[in-house]
Amino acid sequence: MLTEVTQDMKVAKEETFGPLAPLFRFHTEEEAVAMANDTEFGLATYVFTQSTARQWRVGEALEYGMVGINTGAISNEVAPFGGVKQSGLGREGSKFGIDEYLEMKYLCVDLSS
Repeated sequence: MLTEVTQDMKVAKEETFGPLAPLFRFHTEEEAVAMANDTEFGLATYVFTQSTARQWRVGEALEYGMVGINTGAISNEVAPFGGVKQSGLGREGSKFGIDEYLEMKYLCVDLSS
């Protein structure tokens, strides 16, 4: 856990993989969302709150492929895994991962004759 982290620090601008939790100070929900979205990456993020309304509001506003709400365990075999921005395009796993390999085709057949 890193405390007193600011937006100009390297840890705020890079996509880190590992047991690292930078903690940022913020005053409003809007400021927290803006800070979280101020990155070129968007694989996963986490929100901890008791407010159901805030869970939905912030979860929708965050520009990430996966959002853990009140949990750190967001990846499993049925969840579509993947990010947005420079963290990737598309999903793997679940039915959404299979969809990446499929090509939709529409057939219209006249069966009246």
